[in-house]
Amino acid sequence: QVQLVESGGGLVQAGASLRLSCAASGRTFGNLAAGWFRQAPGKERDFVAAITWSGSNTSYAESVKGRFTISRDNAKNTVYLQMNSLKPEDTAVYSCAARRSAVIALSAEGYDYWGQGTQVTVSS
Repeated sequence: QVQLVESGGGLVQAGASLRLSCAASGRTFGNLAAGWFRQAPGKERDFVAAITWSGSNTSYAESVKGRFTISRDNAKNTVYLQMNSLKPEDTAVYSCAARRSAVIALSAEGYDYWGQGTQVTVSS
């Protein structure tokens, strides 16, 4: 089993930056691909970004390309999401996820472990 705990969310103004962290425990995290998803009120959960177990490959939703960066530090069992130039439409609960595979998945159904999520609110 893998336990995931997100942190770093908050209330910021448009144009600001935030860095989310996802700390993993329970089993070897370095063997697992990881991703970030978000869900706004009344909407479905959307893919944001994903990273392979080694960190060598990443993938992003079109809406965040060029603004968000996913990274990981396997020695610290942590995945990060650096979010720059935030927009009000980025407001959502952000959740990290991990899957029992080295490769990326773009859909939530491809992930086996989930954190509880952290709220990100961007005011205009």
